[in-house]
Amino acid sequence: MINPKVLKQNAKQFFCLLFVLCITLSCNKAKKEITTPSKTVSTNTSSINDSIPVYNFNELEPLLYTDSNKTYIVNFWAMWCAPCVKELPYIQEYANKHPEVEVLLVSMDFPKDINTKLKPFLKEKNITSKVVILDDPDANTWINKIDANWSGAIPFTIIFNNKKRAFYERSFAHLEDLETEINNTLNN
Repeated sequence: MINPKVLKQNAKQFFCLLFVLCITLSCNKAKKEITTPSKTVSTNTSSINDSIPVYNFNELEPLLYTDSNKTYIVNFWAMWCAPCVKELPYIQEYANKHPEVEVLLVSMDFPKDINTKLKPFLKEKNITSKVVILDDPDANTWINKIDANWSGAIPFTIIFNNKKRAFYERSFAHLEDLETEINNTLNN
């Protein structure tokens, strides 16, 4: 006879593994642009990631909206994601050239790796944009809240202000690619 408690635990582990597998294996070039209602944003950009906060989705969600016309770039990524690692320097270069733009890098890495892996990685790659970790196992819920068309694959970038919002489920090939998409998002 199967113990329901064990079955529930195995199902949860299976779905977590399936989520990680989907993120690892998928990457497409879908783009969706929509206008969304505004919410207040309160971010604190730091040039040094001495302290990397760990958020669940409810804590992160307010950072995904703004009432201002300031431009925000929120990038979901992980150290184990090769396309993510490849595009990080372009995002950082853009942030360096445009200090008026708020950049938030949402790491999908494990919180236990902050000091041993994540901080050394950021230092090695000269990443000084604000980094937070999203540690929320209920991906089936929060992915759809971000964008119903998002498969869960990373890298995934949101570019927005109080009037425009665009989602990019792909990596940016170079700085000019990122600049073009930002200009298209905010000027069209």
